[in-house]
Amino acid sequence: MNADTLLCKPYRIALLVGMMGIIPFGYFVRFSKALNAPLLQDIGGSLAYQILLMLGVAFLSPRRSLLKCALGVFVFSCAVEFLQLWQAPFILAVRATWPGRVILGTTFNWWDFPPYALGCMLGWMVIRQLRQRFTSKPSS
Repeated sequence: MNADTLLCKPYRIALLVGMMGIIPFGYFVRFSKALNAPLLQDIGGSLAYQILLMLGVAFLSPRRSLLKCALGVFVFSCAVEFLQLWQAPFILAVRATWPGRVILGTTFNWWDFPPYALGCMLGWMVIRQLRQRFTSKPSS
């Protein structure tokens, strides 16, 4: 794909708008008292987080293959999940803050991995559609 095509303004604006939309959606799903369904809140928040990361990587590196983007985001998220097993004092101090809890999480859970994979697949599909719409050629 032509590099200039992927750097086009409408494509990158669409990625930015997607990020700005998924953030409040993710927070609503994860923290809304109205839902009152902890499992769905956890899964929905994880899906939104993965899609946000996918959109962010595509925005920062628009020429990158979407497959590499999805794999990289999945590996990163898995690494952050495994990092939750590490209980060093300085990382506990970071997790004691609201941003630390939101970004790094607090509790390791094997059941977080399937939503990470699904979120990366959904992110791949969304970004692929954006590339097809705003650029001349689709990409994988």
